[in-house]
Amino acid sequence: MSDTDAPTEPAIDPRLLEVLVCPVTKGPLEYDRAAGELVSRKAGLAYPIRDGIPIMLPEEARNLEE
Repeated sequence: MSDTDAPTEPAIDPRLLEVLVCPVTKGPLEYDRAAGELVSRKAGLAYPIRDGIPIMLPEEARNLEE
């Protein structure tokens, strides 16, 4: 690993992704590993993952239209 390699967010457990839903729409979420987010296409929101923990609060989510 060189000094230029950025640390990456650890992969989220696939079993966790199966049970998590968007708190706004109750719809499915997609894992965006590069951005470290769980994305709800239906709600247009991306929920951050911090230290391996999904932050499922709508007020913490990023609007996808930004």
